[in-house]
Amino acid sequence: MSITRAIRPIASSQACRQILLTRPVQRRLLSTPAPTVGPSQSRWRSFLQNLGRVTLAGVIVSGGTFYYITQRDRHPGLQLPHDDSKKTIAILGSGWGASSLLKGLDTEEWNVVVISPRNYFLFTPLLPSVAVGTLDSRSIIQSTRYITRHKKRAVKVIEAEAQDIDPVAKTITLSDHSPIVGATSTSTINYDYLVYAVGAETQTFGIPGVKEHACFMKELGDAEKFQGQLMDCVETAAFPGQSEEEIDRLLHMVVVGGGPTGIELSGEIHDFLEDDLKSWYPELAERIKITLIEALPSVLPMFSKQLIDYTESTFKDAKIDIKTKTMVKEVKDKSVIVESNGQRHELPMGLLVWAGGNTLRPLTKKLMSYFPSTQTNRRGLSVDNHLRLLVPSTSPDPTGSSSIFALGDCTASSYAPTAQVASQQGAYLARLFGQMAKREKALSRLSELAKADVADPVKDEERKKEIDVIEKQLARAEQQRPFHYSHQGSLAYIGSEKAIADLPFGSGNLATGGVATYLFWRSAYLSTLFSLRNRTLVASDWLKTKIFGRDVSRE
Repeated sequence: MSITRAIRPIASSQACRQILLTRPVQRRLLSTPAPTVGPSQSRWRSFLQNLGRVTLAGVIVSGGTFYYITQRDRHPGLQLPHDDSKKTIAILGSGWGASSLLKGLDTEEWNVVVISPRNYFLFTPLLPSVAVGTLDSRSIIQSTRYITRHKKRAVKVIEAEAQDIDPVAKTITLSDHSPIVGATSTSTINYDYLVYAVGAETQTFGIPGVKEHACFMKELGDAEKFQGQLMDCVETAAFPGQSEEEIDRLLHMVVVGGGPTGIELSGEIHDFLEDDLKSWYPELAERIKITLIEALPSVLPMFSKQLIDYTESTFKDAKIDIKTKTMVKEVKDKSVIVESNGQRHELPMGLLVWAGGNTLRPLTKKLMSYFPSTQTNRRGLSVDNHLRLLVPSTSPDPTGSSSIFALGDCTASSYAPTAQVASQQGAYLARLFGQMAKREKALSRLSELAKADVADPVKDEERKKEIDVIEKQLARAEQQRPFHYSHQGSLAYIGSEKAIADLPFGSGNLATGGVATYLFWRSAYLSTLFSLRNRTLVASDWLKTKIFGRDVSRE
């Protein structure tokens, strides 16, 4: 009790003192005017608030749109089943021409079968970037079923290699050459129309040792093989006890072919050297040498003289040795024999990449043998202005033979064998098949109207008017426009974050090169990629490489 009485006066006195001290302060605070906010500060604050709201809304909307598109692509809807009343289009290949055709083809009017030894589309212009690890190999491929599953009618995709084509019986013989083969590995399918888009093989010109010792740059496996062999050369050069001559040999990279593939690969190797190998292999990086060999007087013959000179100047600054007017005579295990100005030299090398020329596949030669009088061009299949295979007028089955269309690198045309040409040819064929489907519908309807027996004069007059309209539509459908190639320009990456572009502009061409063109090159390839998935993966790979560098480990 005494303790409680002693505390209460103290507590009450402290409370009174706090009240007495607080009241004057409160009076002063109440009497102090609130700080005023100026008009400029108010507008700035309002601007920041609105900017934050707009930014947040933009992030939410763009994120939601991105998620919606990805989920829509991942979960395609139901498709129409196979229709026996529809004609069948068989497409051989899954490259630029075939994929462009599939993308634009209205499968509601056709039954479509795709036959290819690989079940994906490969974005070949970025293959050199995969070869040095700038991009992941999965970033530049898109499954063929991604295209077919988003069509109106179901498309049959067969991963197999065509062994033979019978243009008279309209059949294709297939075989499964995959590592895992089932009880049935061969089959024969029928077609009404065949689109032949198998591409071409790498031309070796019969030079000894090319197939045995060179690395190609045409398929995805080639880029992955080169990446492993490149790091194998570097690691072997770092092995203790290697002689100076052996180290120089192992670190000498030779690229044969002065076209876009060879130029871009040389530039990518140089970037890999400068950005990564110098950090992880400082004792070897300065000794790595890159040599580009071209048989013609200059590299990149499809570009303007100004851009050729710019490329050669850039390569000279990057210490990439360009040997023009130089022909490869033989490729050995550890060296390459070249001829220049009538003299032969032997260049020691650790790795050689062959990036020159195309040649026909065995199946293409076999198809040409069925029409020896019309298929005489050694560069490829001869086609007309509508991409139909040229056949003799005395063919035992002209209708069956003319039902074959060919496009891309397997044809011999006046156009360069580029992805741009094949893509436009595929889009043209999609439109052509659309016109053919309309024609088939019109003929069927015309046949029904012609057989109809209408007693009512009014209805009979309407029938005649409809027949006239359909006949006019058929006349327009018969006037099929020939294929016309529209050149959209040429692009090439030359290393050191520089690119060149030769673009049509007005009545002439716009030739440009440098860092700004390099940014345009990247944006152009991003927009050309097949899907949002590819664009996202490639962009993220570029960002990942910029931040963390390329991976120098190997399997």
